[in-house]
Amino acid sequence: MIFCPQERLALFVDGANLYGTAKALGFDIDYKRLLNLFAAKGQLLRAFYYTALVEEQDYSPIRPLVDWLDYNGFTMVTKPAKEYTDQAGRRRVRSNMDIELTIDMLEMAAHVNHVVLFSGDGDFRKLVEATQRKGVRVSVVSTIKTQPAMVADELRRAADNFIDLADLQSVIARGNGKEAHHATTPAPAHA
Repeated sequence: MIFCPQERLALFVDGANLYGTAKALGFDIDYKRLLNLFAAKGQLLRAFYYTALVEEQDYSPIRPLVDWLDYNGFTMVTKPAKEYTDQAGRRRVRSNMDIELTIDMLEMAAHVNHVVLFSGDGDFRKLVEATQRKGVRVSVVSTIKTQPAMVADELRRAADNFIDLADLQSVIARGNGKEAHHATTPAPAHA
């Protein structure tokens, strides 16, 4: 990874996308380790985590993770997921946090030198390019080590630096059970 200790950093985590990528690679993320890894790379100003919540449920499996992240260094950006019934009559949940992530990244660009986007969503290509035009380096974290790759080729090409999540596994994967519940990575509501 190419980072400079004096760089001001911000992390932008597309929760559902990162969850899907880690699941495809066969590991759970320890978010404390992830935060510590990037805090050691530069001056970490913010770590944003984006996810939707199903609010009508009595218990949401992602709520403990959201609460833990909120108390442990992440800026949580959430909104209610939309429920609908598909053509086959199955109840589905849909949400999209792309607009929230885009606005936050463009606003933070004035305060940082380097942003790290945890997503493989090709829709973010234009965001990466707009952020770069503001003089900010952009690293994208996803993977090409699954079939199919979890990162859109156009997003990977647009980034200044591509970091394969598989290469971070030994540093950020949930360990041998000594960690607290922060190591638990439940499926986001819209995964």
